[in-house]
Amino acid sequence: MWDAKTGTIRARPSHVSLILTLWNCKMIPLPGMSIQVLSRHVRLCLFDGNKVLSNIHTVRATWQPKKPRTWTFSPQVTGILPCLLDGDCFLRSNSLSPDLGILFELGISYIRNSTGERGELSCGWVFLKLFDASGIPIPAKTYELFLNGGTPYEKGVEVDHSVSRRAHGSVFHQMMMMRRQPQLLVKLRSLHRRSRNILSLLPEIFIGSMCCIHLLIFYRQILGDVLLKGRMSMQSADFISNPVLATFPTLLEQPDVMDALRSSWAEKENTLKRSEKRDGEFLKAVFLLVYHDCVVPLLHSTLLPPFRWAEEETESARWKVIADFLKQNQENKGALQALLSPDGVHSPFDISELTYDFLGEIRKKAV
Repeated sequence: MWDAKTGTIRARPSHVSLILTLWNCKMIPLPGMSIQVLSRHVRLCLFDGNKVLSNIHTVRATWQPKKPRTWTFSPQVTGILPCLLDGDCFLRSNSLSPDLGILFELGISYIRNSTGERGELSCGWVFLKLFDASGIPIPAKTYELFLNGGTPYEKGVEVDHSVSRRAHGSVFHQMMMMRRQPQLLVKLRSLHRRSRNILSLLPEIFIGSMCCIHLLIFYRQILGDVLLKGRMSMQSADFISNPVLATFPTLLEQPDVMDALRSSWAEKENTLKRSEKRDGEFLKAVFLLVYHDCVVPLLHSTLLPPFRWAEEETESARWKVIADFLKQNQENKGALQALLSPDGVHSPFDISELTYDFLGEIRKKAV
């Protein structure tokens, strides 16, 4: 929706708008010795007991050899925290289902030592319903959620049969058994006015990382400018030449490039004056320059290996290419020298790099 008075997209409140923090996972069963774990992660989405109602967001967990059954999130790192490790998530939904909630699934990506076969293994799931029987939203607090085995359509399946919840005995024994249950610790946070206003600029149904909100809003504002403000005719279905709109969705599938954009934007933002930061049109123009200097060259560089989930060698190689590129940009005050350098090899130009097909996006959603 377009706001003609302000000349930008209109804020859209949603039925559910909240922020949650993944704290940790405890007593997660250890995998067998025949496999090597490549990634520990939590996937979450909106769910009504029957079907998935949103995108599926993934947060990678970290762990320590001394506590292999405990997973943690948002570790302390030098520089910016990678968005893949960010345990602070936002959630928006317009669903009116009384059974609406958040479905969490813990999982690992692994490689089998004997055959080299790769796969995914579930470590349990849990469903947090967002409304009580009276339709009142559940309170913002920390929830200790005990994991279930099987699928969300099965009931009463244990994750670890050696510590069954149906254990009999004294109260003390039952309490001890409950402490050994696999569990996920999640905190729902109440929204203050500023957070609510920011979230209202995002799509009505979406789950994502809090650290990327400002970039998503820039994309939405540019999308609104191009589709609702800049087009000669609202009836036109022609392709639109805009590299930001054509490539930004790719960043949601390549979190390391998203982190490169976050880093470049944070560096640029620190150089702006207060008056410039209050000027929305100026900020959009600067963001476009940063995007063209950072993201576009990286996405089409042949030095950047294709993104592959949970492949440590590939992830390390990509990080090195990205770090070297950002360092060059910083030293040369832009990407022009890197683009013209004989050492920088890029894939052959394809018109899809600039082409945004908004009808194609609609067809994809329909499918």
